[in-house]
Amino acid sequence: MAHMIKLDPEESARARFAYELRRHRLAAGLTQAQLGRRIGFSGSLVGAVETLRRAASEEFAELSDQAFGLDGVLVELQREAWPPPPPVPEHYRDWTVEERRATAIKMWDPLLIPGIFQTERYARRIFELAPGIDSRQVEERVVGRMQRKSIFTQENPPVIVSLVDEGVLHRPVGGAEILREQLVSLVEMAQHPRVRLQIVPADAEAIPGLLGAFSIAELKGSPYVAYVECAPRGRMVNDKEVIEALDRRYDDIRAHACSLSQSLAILKEAVDKWT
Repeated sequence: MAHMIKLDPEESARARFAYELRRHRLAAGLTQAQLGRRIGFSGSLVGAVETLRRAASEEFAELSDQAFGLDGVLVELQREAWPPPPPVPEHYRDWTVEERRATAIKMWDPLLIPGIFQTERYARRIFELAPGIDSRQVEERVVGRMQRKSIFTQENPPVIVSLVDEGVLHRPVGGAEILREQLVSLVEMAQHPRVRLQIVPADAEAIPGLLGAFSIAELKGSPYVAYVECAPRGRMVNDKEVIEALDRRYDDIRAHACSLSQSLAILKEAVDKWT
């Protein structure tokens, strides 16, 4: 049996789901293994859901409702705790789930404004230039990218620590008007209470960052999964050694970054340049 932890159902939607799952299981006189056998999942998964170490799928919630004779109670809680991912390409879908689960996300972007900060017009121009894409796919991806911004209004949003290369501020994606609009938005995001945005100056010898963009998700201070950008599509990384190596690389890049106040000043100067 998984180690019992104290659950506060008022802490978060996920804690409410875990609390109710455990409450109904105990009321039914079932062990985690017995519930698992009834619903077709392992007892260890039941334990992981009850201790907030794993997400519960909608199927898991539906079958648990059936096992306890409930009328969609757990399904409703599951949808609140783990909203469906935005309409993004399949290879990116799992990462959007981790974005919502993480307590902190560390990002490095040497070539473009980070996707989670992009304005609609800036994002659309990026997608329009992708090889072999049609207008319907462009609009789907723009919608998906804009929906990712809801991470900032979710319950207990993660802290976003974003490193951006200064050259990104001077790459006229979509032209001067679109870039200016994007930079104005970035100035606002840089002042968001959950965002720590730092600029890596163009004259910094941040060699470790020149190999490409990546993001690292953390849970309570521990990095546990990463996403690495590469052509033709990025990939999730779960290997512990690789994640640790990326984390060290991130620290190396951040050592070259400007302070938060200096970075904000650089952003405002870039807005003036494109006005």
